[in-house]
Amino acid sequence: MRKYNLWIAAALVSMCTSGCYDLDRFPVDQVSDGIFWKTEDHAKQGMMGVYAAMQVDDAFGLKFTFDSMSDIGTGFGDEAYSDVITGVYTERSSFVEEKWQSLFDGVMRANLVLQKVPTITAMDEATQMQYLSEARFMCALFYFELYNFFGALPLYDESVNLPTDYNNMKKARSSEADVLAFIMADLNFAIENSLPVHWDEANYGRATLGAAYALRGKVYLYMKEYEKAAQDFEEIILDRNGKGYNYSLYDDYAKLFTPEGDQSDEMIFAIQNSGGVGKDYGMPIAFYMGNRASYGSDWASALPSSVLVGMYEYRDGKPFDWDEVFPGFTTSQEVRNDTYVCQLTDDGKAVTAYPKNKDALLAMYEERDPRMMQTIIMPYTTYDGWVNNAPKTCEFVIASNGAPNEVNGFIRVGSGRTESYLFRKFVPVGNMNGEINNREDTPINFPLIRLADVYLMYAECENELDNQITAVEYINKVRRRPSTNMPDINSGPSWLEANTKEEVFERIKHERAVELVAEGHRWFDLRRWNIAKEVLPGDVFGATGKRMMTRVFTDRDMLWPVPGVEIERNPALAPNNAGWE
Repeated sequence: MRKYNLWIAAALVSMCTSGCYDLDRFPVDQVSDGIFWKTEDHAKQGMMGVYAAMQVDDAFGLKFTFDSMSDIGTGFGDEAYSDVITGVYTERSSFVEEKWQSLFDGVMRANLVLQKVPTITAMDEATQMQYLSEARFMCALFYFELYNFFGALPLYDESVNLPTDYNNMKKARSSEADVLAFIMADLNFAIENSLPVHWDEANYGRATLGAAYALRGKVYLYMKEYEKAAQDFEEIILDRNGKGYNYSLYDDYAKLFTPEGDQSDEMIFAIQNSGGVGKDYGMPIAFYMGNRASYGSDWASALPSSVLVGMYEYRDGKPFDWDEVFPGFTTSQEVRNDTYVCQLTDDGKAVTAYPKNKDALLAMYEERDPRMMQTIIMPYTTYDGWVNNAPKTCEFVIASNGAPNEVNGFIRVGSGRTESYLFRKFVPVGNMNGEINNREDTPINFPLIRLADVYLMYAECENELDNQITAVEYINKVRRRPSTNMPDINSGPSWLEANTKEEVFERIKHERAVELVAEGHRWFDLRRWNIAKEVLPGDVFGATGKRMMTRVFTDRDMLWPVPGVEIERNPALAPNNAGWE
């Protein structure tokens, strides 16, 4: 396994989200402009600071929890956006303010590279242009994320002199159309100027030409410019110009989200994470997606939903129906208990009575889309955890008496979520052969853009352009992954038919949900498809039918509010987004 670590070097320019961009002090974290930005090494250190900004929790560092805000997930605590789920967040919520500041910090880091690299006389023009293209791509990435949360934004480019102008940055918000044009200008520059198709191994993980095309295609898709989006996706899918992108789906879905597959040719652009003693540099994936049997004894704050579990088809592609397997499951608490609830011994060390329907339950798992078991720890299956500094295989049980505990060989989850499903995808197995050193730095690269996502976005474009045959072809490519091996759409049975635009769109919605879960796309998809108000509101239930919370989504939730503190600092940001005034 190779890992390219985006370390922040000791001489890296300090750019904190508090608003202090001081280049007049040296050494360590605040760098004198008189001795820095003089060599290519300085340019690279500055560029690594831009990549490092992605890992900040409220930039992209918690993106794996975004699905908690959608129908395919749920969550507890700020890190899983429970206040967004229940509709009680405000313009004063700390995570709203931190989202704004962290993403703008990334923008400012990229802008500083854009401002300073042209002044480095020790670099040739071609190398300078490569860095400028890289920084413009990253600026577009941060601004696009800001746009998707907040809509209209103030636009700042490299003409801002950070040491002198930061505290006086008082621009009004530009229109959403102008924000998108600004993003497009950066991506056009990145595509037209020197981004490499591939980096060497030492620089693996930096932005590439393929990543720029994929991101520009995604922006066009969100703008509903389907023909332009399709052209960008075709550039990297078909490679008609022979540039040698060489992207391909990884054979094994489960291993794609482990160090074994997280640098495969499916990954177009991913946050680079590493771990191990002295090498901790990762995202807190284990902390918030893992359970108490996971390395570091974790919180299971971000969880898959019962809705997601019901989405996975049978292996023959037929829609799943609980009542077909367990008659009365959806209406009878007794049937649900017979299916899911066991009894433990008084000391909690063993199961005295498994659910009446356990054997049928386990058989049902094997008849479902394999991605279900590869993504979710289902009740009465096992998980290889790490307990008391040693490997331990634990069973996931839902008990009517007592609390399951990892010390006794059972998976334990937090209070209020004992009947929840749990994630297997991205969650460390054991101690990852020594690669993980703490739960806040999980050494699994996190994909922001991968080929399966591009295939499904391309299918969406082709469907909107009334090319249903091509759309279905690319949905089927995702379904044909060897480890998934689901039957093709339109391959025989009536339940696999999808010919009209509406029918194919339903297939795209389904495939994006089950393929991309925990990668942070679903909440954005539901909003851009304008179906969030239809899909999201209502009670959220656990595995046995217990109500966990009530999900709220109204017109105002189409965008987050501009943080109140930011409007106080810069009144030109007012008025706030609709519903937040």
